[in-house]
Amino acid sequence: MNSYRLLCVVVLAVACGMCRNAVGAEKVIIAHRGASGYLPEHTLAAYAMAYAMGADYIEQDLAMTSDHVLICLHDTTLDATTNVAEVFPDRKREDGKYYPADFTLEEIRRLRTRERLPRRFPRETQLFQIPTFEEAIQLVQGLNASTGRDVGIYPELKDPSFYKEANLPFVETMLTVLAKYGYEGPEANIYIQCFSPSTLVYLREELKSTLPMIQLISDNAMLEELGFEKIAGYAQGIGPEKKCIEKDPSLVTRAHQAGLKVHPYTFRKEFVPKPYANVEEEMDAFLFKYDIDGGFADQPDKMKAVIDAHK
Repeated sequence: MNSYRLLCVVVLAVACGMCRNAVGAEKVIIAHRGASGYLPEHTLAAYAMAYAMGADYIEQDLAMTSDHVLICLHDTTLDATTNVAEVFPDRKREDGKYYPADFTLEEIRRLRTRERLPRRFPRETQLFQIPTFEEAIQLVQGLNASTGRDVGIYPELKDPSFYKEANLPFVETMLTVLAKYGYEGPEANIYIQCFSPSTLVYLREELKSTLPMIQLISDNAMLEELGFEKIAGYAQGIGPEKKCIEKDPSLVTRAHQAGLKVHPYTFRKEFVPKPYANVEEEMDAFLFKYDIDGGFADQPDKMKAVIDAHK
């Protein structure tokens, strides 16, 4: 058994041993790229650790290979979190970057992921592969079966216009995969998120998807331009950058009045804004002062501890 498989087995074992009941539905913990504060983002190990830490949802950012396979990767390029330049030095585009859309799944399997941020998991330690979206789902559903919990998934369609221009069936393939694993209808334990309003509307109106959706919000101007009522016509919630709420705390109330959930991003212990002393204090303010419905956390165990302290 190689080191990657061994570590995954160990993490899965820890997950099964540490599992606890999920927190109340009113405040949900979304593991941002898995437990990305402890293990390299978007790896099966990071997903399993997030599960063990009590996350209610585990996020999967989606990209697509040249042979139409969805993989879990935050960026449109492979440069920041893989050793692609070492394995395929001659495959970069004219802009000097490497795109998963230019590689087959078999080629992607040859890569190893690495930590994005400093002062976390050692960047030089490259134990993990990029999982497919199906593998991520299989992991979550497998742990649900073995633990009795019901943890959801939270996929993001990253830069859908890029794949549309490349004539790759990005959005449609996601729906096909989700249906294969039983994610259908408004009660499915999933949120589909995207920054592109037109993509979410396309899912709702053209592809007739009734799955829950979240409109990601980059800034207050974007939110005001779209409007809460318009968003409520196709989505179940918004995912604003945290600064949007600090700039205008009333947006949480206004979103709730429109029937929308509010799931801001991203809480990280390494990047805590003033005036908060630590990420726990920041989480507490957003959850119980601003009254958000949940949030994206790199350290999901810390958000769970904050929520549990209020029970």
